[in-house]
Amino acid sequence: MRTGPYVAKHQAVQQRLYSDGPELPPRLVHRSHLPWLGCYQTQLNSEGKSVNTQKAYKLAIRHLIETPLPGENILSIDERDGMTVEELLQHLEPFNGRLDLWVQSISDRAASTVKARLAAANHLMNWLGQKWPEHLVRPRGGKRLPRTLTRRELSLVKEAARWSEDPVAHLIVTILLETGLRVSELCDLKLEDIDISDRSARVVAGKGDKDRLVLFTEETVGRITAWLPIRESREPACDQLLITLSGGQFQARTIQRQMDRIADQAGIPRGRLTPHVLRHNFATGLLERGADLVSIQRLLGHASIATTRVYLEISDQTLREVYRRAQSHSTIQEDDS
Repeated sequence: MRTGPYVAKHQAVQQRLYSDGPELPPRLVHRSHLPWLGCYQTQLNSEGKSVNTQKAYKLAIRHLIETPLPGENILSIDERDGMTVEELLQHLEPFNGRLDLWVQSISDRAASTVKARLAAANHLMNWLGQKWPEHLVRPRGGKRLPRTLTRRELSLVKEAARWSEDPVAHLIVTILLETGLRVSELCDLKLEDIDISDRSARVVAGKGDKDRLVLFTEETVGRITAWLPIRESREPACDQLLITLSGGQFQARTIQRQMDRIADQAGIPRGRLTPHVLRHNFATGLLERGADLVSIQRLLGHASIATTRVYLEISDQTLREVYRRAQSHSTIQEDDS
C-alpha cells in the first residue's frame, strides 16, 4: 500500500526543449518585449510566404491563442494581438493543455483543414523555439485529386462566358483556361507585365514570392486586345489588367462571384466552377496533349514536381473511363449482332 505521493519511474515521452520551462531561443531574446504579431509578420515575410499563406497562418494562430484554459476569460482582440513575444510564449507553453484543447476544437473539420491549421501552429511554435508535442499528430486523409470540368461542362462554361453581358467574363475564363494562372496572380497582373507581341506575361512575386513566365494563345491575346478599350473607358485607378466598373482592382472574391454567375448561365452547380478548377483543366489539357511534367511544373509555378505529378493520376483515371466506355460500346454492338 502506497503511503507517499506517486513518483514516476520512467521519463516522460515528451521532453521540454529547455529544461527549466519555456524559454525563447537566442534569436528572439532581444525582441521578447515587442508585440508578437509584428515580429511574426517579419518572420513570414523573410520566408517568402505568400499573402494567402500568411492569412491562413494568422487565422489558425489567432484561434489557437484565443482558446481558453479552464477558468480563463476570453481574450479581447487587443489583448490577443498586443501580447509581447515573451507573453505569447508563456501563453502557448506546450505543456499547459491549450494546444490540446485547440486541436480538439477543430477535430471535426475536414482532414485537409486540420492539417493546414496544425501546420500553421507548428510553424509558430518552432518560431518560439518550442518542440511540438509528439502526441498531436496530423490526421491521415485520403489523397484528393484536383477537380476538373468534363468536356461538356467546359464547353458550356465557354459558351456562357462568350455570351455574358459582362465583357470581363469572357476574358477571365479565357485567361484562366489558357494560362493556368492562380486567381491571386490574375488579380495582380499589371499591364506593364504583359507583352502582347511576345504573347506572354511575367507573373511577379507569385506563390512563394517567385517570378515566372506565362504564355498566351492567340485567343487570349484577342480577348486582352478587345478588353483594353473597355478598361480605359472605366477610368482605371490602378495598373492591373482587370478592373471593376468603378476603376478599382479586382479581388479574388469578385472573380468567384463572376464564376458563380457563369455557372448559373451554363446550367452547372456553382461549386463545380472555380478559378482553381480552370487551372486544373489547363494542366490536364497540357498533359493530354503530350506536354512533359517539367514544362507543366514551370508553367504552373509549382515549387516541387511532386505537386505536378498528381495530374498523372487524373489522366490515368480519364484513360480508364475511356477504356470502360469503349468496352461497353463493344459489348452492346456484339449483343445487337
